[in-house]
Amino acid sequence: MSFKSKAALAIAAAATATLAAGLGIAGTASAATPSCGNNCLDLFSWQFGNFHHPNFTLDTFRQGSHPGQPIILFKTSNSDPALDFSAEFDGTASSFYAAGLISAETAIHWGCVSGVLAQSNGQQIKCAPGYTDDPAGEIEYAPFGVDSGLCVGLASTAFAGEKVTLQPCGASSRTLWVVDTVDQKRITNAGVPLINGSQNNFSHPLVLTYPSNGYPTDKPRPQLTVQNLTGFTQPGGIFPVLGTINSNQLWSAILGVLP
Repeated sequence: MSFKSKAALAIAAAATATLAAGLGIAGTASAATPSCGNNCLDLFSWQFGNFHHPNFTLDTFRQGSHPGQPIILFKTSNSDPALDFSAEFDGTASSFYAAGLISAETAIHWGCVSGVLAQSNGQQIKCAPGYTDDPAGEIEYAPFGVDSGLCVGLASTAFAGEKVTLQPCGASSRTLWVVDTVDQKRITNAGVPLINGSQNNFSHPLVLTYPSNGYPTDKPRPQLTVQNLTGFTQPGGIFPVLGTINSNQLWSAILGVLP
Protein backbone atom coordinates (compact mmCIF):
# COMPACT_ATOMS: atom_id res chain seq x y z
CA MET A 1 0.00 0.00 0.00
CA SER A 2 2.08 2.89 -1.18
CA PHE A 3 2.47 5.61 -3.73
CA LYS A 4 6.18 4.72 -3.97
CA SER A 5 5.64 2.65 -7.10
CA LYS A 6 4.43 5.78 -8.91
CA ALA A 7 6.56 8.46 -7.32
CA ALA A 8 9.62 6.84 -5.73
CA LEU A 9 11.96 9.67 -6.70
CA ALA A 10 9.62 12.41 -5.51
CA ILE A 11 8.46 11.11 -2.12
CA ALA A 12 10.50 12.14 0.89
CA ALA A 13 11.30 9.99 3.93
CA ALA A 14 8.38 9.21 6.23
CA ALA A 15 7.35 12.11 8.44
CA THR A 16 6.80 9.93 11.50
CA ALA A 17 7.54 12.54 14.14
CA THR A 18 5.35 15.18 12.53
CA LEU A 19 2.55 12.70 12.02
CA ALA A 20 2.66 11.60 15.64
CA ALA A 21 2.58 15.20 16.82
CA GLY A 22 -0.30 16.07 14.51
CA LEU A 23 -2.55 13.12 15.22
CA GLY A 24 -1.48 12.97 18.84
CA ILE A 25 -0.83 9.23 18.53
CA ALA A 26 -0.90 7.53 21.91
CA GLY A 27 1.26 4.45 22.16
CA THR A 28 0.09 3.70 25.68
CA ALA A 29 -3.51 3.33 24.59
CA SER A 30 -4.75 0.30 22.70
CA ALA A 31 -6.68 -0.87 19.66
CA ALA A 32 -6.78 -3.58 16.97
CA THR A 33 -6.65 -7.38 17.12
CA PRO A 34 -3.60 -9.21 18.53
CA SER A 35 -2.61 -10.27 14.99
CA CYS A 36 -2.51 -6.65 13.90
CA GLY A 37 -0.95 -5.44 17.16
CA ASN A 38 1.35 -2.44 17.26
CA ASN A 39 1.53 -2.36 13.46
CA CYS A 40 -2.03 -1.09 13.40
CA LEU A 41 -3.34 2.42 13.89
CA ASP A 42 -6.96 2.95 14.85
CA LEU A 43 -8.48 6.34 14.28
CA PHE A 44 -11.07 7.70 16.68
CA SER A 45 -13.24 10.80 16.62
CA TRP A 46 -13.21 13.41 19.37
CA GLN A 47 -16.96 13.59 18.87
CA PHE A 48 -17.30 10.35 20.83
CA GLY A 49 -14.11 9.67 22.79
CA ASN A 50 -10.58 10.48 23.89
CA PHE A 51 -7.26 8.70 24.39
CA HIS A 52 -8.39 7.00 27.60
CA HIS A 53 -11.77 6.00 26.21
CA PRO A 54 -11.85 6.14 22.39
CA ASN A 55 -15.14 4.18 22.48
CA PHE A 56 -15.52 3.91 18.69
CA THR A 57 -12.82 3.59 16.03
CA LEU A 58 -12.54 3.38 12.25
CA ASP A 59 -14.29 0.29 10.90
CA THR A 60 -14.94 -1.44 7.59
CA PHE A 61 -18.67 -2.18 7.43
CA ARG A 62 -19.38 -5.91 7.96
CA GLN A 63 -15.69 -6.73 7.45
CA GLY A 64 -16.11 -6.32 3.70
CA SER A 65 -12.90 -6.29 1.72
CA HIS A 66 -13.72 -4.92 -1.71
CA PRO A 67 -13.77 -1.48 -3.38
CA GLY A 68 -16.76 0.60 -2.35
CA GLN A 69 -17.18 -0.96 1.12
CA PRO A 70 -18.48 1.77 3.50
CA ILE A 71 -16.24 3.15 6.26
CA ILE A 72 -17.97 3.69 9.60
CA LEU A 73 -17.12 3.93 13.30
CA PHE A 74 -17.72 0.89 15.51
CA LYS A 75 -17.27 -0.08 19.15
CA THR A 76 -13.67 -0.94 20.08
CA SER A 77 -12.83 -4.63 20.30
CA ASN A 78 -9.77 -6.89 20.33
CA SER A 79 -11.48 -9.54 18.21
CA ASP A 80 -13.06 -7.56 15.37
CA PRO A 81 -10.77 -7.49 12.28
CA ALA A 82 -12.95 -4.79 10.72
CA LEU A 83 -11.22 -2.36 13.10
CA ASP A 84 -7.72 -3.20 11.86
CA PHE A 85 -5.99 -0.53 9.78
CA SER A 86 -2.35 0.22 9.07
CA ALA A 87 -1.04 3.64 8.10
CA GLU A 88 1.81 4.55 5.78
CA PHE A 89 2.67 8.22 5.57
CA ASP A 90 5.38 8.17 2.91
CA GLY A 91 6.22 11.84 2.93
CA THR A 92 4.82 15.35 3.12
CA ALA A 93 2.27 17.33 1.16
CA SER A 94 5.06 19.11 -0.73
CA SER A 95 6.57 15.82 -1.92
CA PHE A 96 3.19 14.56 -3.12
CA TYR A 97 2.66 17.89 -4.89
CA ALA A 98 6.06 17.53 -6.57
CA ALA A 99 4.94 14.07 -7.73
CA GLY A 100 1.79 15.57 -9.23
CA LEU A 101 -0.53 13.81 -6.80
CA ILE A 102 -2.08 16.83 -5.06
CA SER A 103 -3.09 20.21 -6.47
CA ALA A 104 -1.34 23.54 -6.08
CA GLU A 105 -4.45 24.79 -4.28
CA THR A 106 -3.88 22.17 -1.61
CA ALA A 107 -0.10 22.44 -1.49
CA ILE A 108 -0.02 26.24 -1.14
CA HIS A 109 -1.49 25.96 2.36
CA TRP A 110 -0.48 22.50 3.58
CA GLY A 111 2.65 21.68 1.57
CA CYS A 112 4.80 24.79 1.55
CA VAL A 113 8.53 24.96 2.21
CA SER A 114 10.49 28.17 2.99
CA GLY A 115 7.53 30.39 2.23
CA VAL A 116 7.21 29.60 -1.48
CA LEU A 117 5.72 26.84 -3.59
CA ALA A 118 7.76 25.89 -6.64
CA GLN A 119 5.77 25.42 -9.84
CA SER A 120 6.64 22.98 -12.61
CA ASN A 121 7.22 25.91 -15.00
CA GLY A 122 9.80 27.42 -12.67
CA GLN A 123 7.53 30.13 -11.32
CA GLN A 124 6.97 30.53 -7.59
CA ILE A 125 3.98 31.68 -5.59
CA LYS A 126 3.90 32.73 -1.97
CA CYS A 127 2.55 30.32 0.61
CA ALA A 128 -0.60 30.99 2.58
CA PRO A 129 -0.30 32.59 6.04
CA GLY A 130 0.79 30.09 8.63
CA TYR A 131 2.11 27.75 5.96
CA THR A 132 3.60 24.38 6.83
CA ASP A 133 4.57 21.12 5.15
CA ASP A 134 2.21 18.54 6.58
CA PRO A 135 2.65 14.74 6.54
CA ALA A 136 0.49 12.85 4.07
CA GLY A 137 -0.22 9.22 3.29
CA GLU A 138 -2.71 6.37 3.23
CA ILE A 139 -4.72 4.32 5.74
CA GLU A 140 -5.02 0.68 4.63
CA TYR A 141 -7.53 -1.93 5.76
CA ALA A 142 -5.48 -4.75 7.31
CA PRO A 143 -7.75 -7.39 8.91
CA PHE A 144 -5.75 -9.52 11.39
CA GLY A 145 -2.67 -7.58 10.26
CA VAL A 146 -2.85 -8.67 6.61
CA ASP A 147 -2.75 -5.77 4.14
CA SER A 148 -5.77 -5.85 1.84
CA GLY A 149 -4.55 -3.47 -0.85
CA LEU A 150 -7.59 -1.31 -0.11
CA CYS A 151 -7.34 2.08 1.56
CA VAL A 152 -9.72 4.57 3.13
CA GLY A 153 -10.67 6.97 0.37
CA LEU A 154 -13.18 8.22 -2.18
CA ALA A 155 -14.61 6.75 -5.36
CA SER A 156 -14.27 10.06 -7.23
CA THR A 157 -12.60 13.44 -6.86
CA ALA A 158 -13.66 14.92 -3.53
CA PHE A 159 -16.91 16.86 -3.26
CA ALA A 160 -18.87 17.91 -0.18
CA GLY A 161 -20.96 15.02 1.08
CA GLU A 162 -19.14 12.26 -0.80
CA LYS A 163 -19.11 9.06 1.24
CA VAL A 164 -15.86 7.45 2.39
CA THR A 165 -15.22 3.89 1.21
CA LEU A 166 -12.44 1.39 0.62
CA GLN A 167 -10.59 2.06 -2.63
CA PRO A 168 -7.45 0.57 -4.25
CA CYS A 169 -4.34 1.87 -2.50
CA GLY A 170 -1.83 3.92 -4.46
CA ALA A 171 -4.04 4.38 -7.48
CA SER A 172 -4.82 8.09 -7.06
CA SER A 173 -4.86 11.00 -4.63
CA ARG A 174 -8.36 9.96 -3.54
CA THR A 175 -6.85 7.60 -0.93
CA LEU A 176 -4.31 10.21 0.21
CA TRP A 177 -4.88 12.13 3.46
CA VAL A 178 -3.01 15.24 4.62
CA VAL A 179 -2.64 15.70 8.39
CA ASP A 180 -3.84 19.30 8.78
CA THR A 181 -1.57 20.64 11.52
CA VAL A 182 -2.17 24.20 10.24
CA ASP A 183 -5.80 24.13 11.30
CA GLN A 184 -5.42 21.81 14.26
CA LYS A 185 -7.48 22.62 17.33
CA ARG A 186 -4.37 23.49 19.33
CA ILE A 187 -6.22 25.11 22.23
CA THR A 188 -7.23 21.71 23.60
CA ASN A 189 -4.91 19.54 21.46
CA ALA A 190 -7.98 17.46 20.73
CA GLY A 191 -7.28 15.94 17.36
CA VAL A 192 -6.55 17.18 13.88
CA PRO A 193 -8.48 17.43 10.58
CA LEU A 194 -7.57 15.00 7.78
CA ILE A 195 -7.74 16.56 4.30
CA ASN A 196 -8.46 14.36 1.30
CA GLY A 197 -5.69 14.62 -1.27
CA SER A 198 -8.01 14.95 -4.26
CA GLN A 199 -9.66 18.17 -3.10
CA ASN A 200 -8.65 21.63 -4.37
CA ASN A 201 -10.52 24.04 -2.10
CA PHE A 202 -7.94 26.37 -0.59
CA SER A 203 -10.15 28.23 1.88
CA HIS A 204 -12.47 25.45 3.10
CA PRO A 205 -10.79 22.10 2.41
CA LEU A 206 -12.74 18.86 2.30
CA VAL A 207 -11.90 16.80 5.38
CA LEU A 208 -12.85 13.46 6.93
CA THR A 209 -16.15 13.99 8.77
CA TYR A 210 -18.54 11.96 10.89
CA PRO A 211 -22.20 12.80 10.12
CA SER A 212 -23.27 15.54 12.53
CA ASN A 213 -26.67 13.95 13.17
CA GLY A 214 -25.37 10.38 13.54
CA TYR A 215 -24.19 8.07 16.31
CA PRO A 216 -22.13 4.89 15.76
CA THR A 217 -24.83 2.59 17.16
CA ASP A 218 -27.51 3.98 14.84
CA LYS A 219 -29.03 1.66 12.23
CA PRO A 220 -28.33 1.86 9.41
CA ARG A 221 -24.76 2.66 10.42
CA PRO A 222 -23.80 6.26 9.57
CA GLN A 223 -21.07 6.36 6.94
CA LEU A 224 -18.13 8.76 7.08
CA THR A 225 -18.04 11.53 4.46
CA VAL A 226 -15.86 14.43 3.43
CA GLN A 227 -17.21 17.89 4.18
CA ASN A 228 -15.82 21.42 4.09
CA LEU A 229 -13.79 22.26 7.18
CA THR A 230 -15.83 24.08 9.81
CA GLY A 231 -14.78 27.07 11.90
CA PHE A 232 -14.77 30.87 12.02
CA THR A 233 -12.44 33.05 9.99
CA GLN A 234 -9.78 35.02 11.86
CA PRO A 235 -9.05 38.72 11.25
CA GLY A 236 -7.05 39.01 8.07
CA GLY A 237 -8.84 36.11 6.44
CA ILE A 238 -6.86 33.26 8.03
CA PHE A 239 -9.14 30.27 8.42
CA PRO A 240 -10.20 28.98 10.87
CA VAL A 241 -10.13 30.45 14.38
CA LEU A 242 -8.36 27.84 16.47
CA GLY A 243 -10.81 26.02 18.71
CA THR A 244 -13.81 26.45 16.42
CA ILE A 245 -13.47 23.29 14.33
CA ASN A 246 -16.34 20.87 15.00
CA SER A 247 -15.32 17.80 16.98
CA ASN A 248 -16.72 15.47 14.30
CA GLN A 249 -13.87 16.65 12.05
CA LEU A 250 -11.10 16.10 14.61
CA TRP A 251 -9.24 12.79 14.71
CA SER A 252 -6.52 11.11 16.74
CA ALA A 253 -5.07 7.61 16.82
CA ILE A 254 -4.28 4.85 19.28
CA LEU A 255 -1.89 1.91 18.95
CA GLY A 256 -1.62 -1.58 20.38
CA VAL A 257 -4.00 -4.39 21.33
CA LEU A 258 -7.14 -4.01 23.39
CA PRO A 259 -7.21 -6.02 26.63
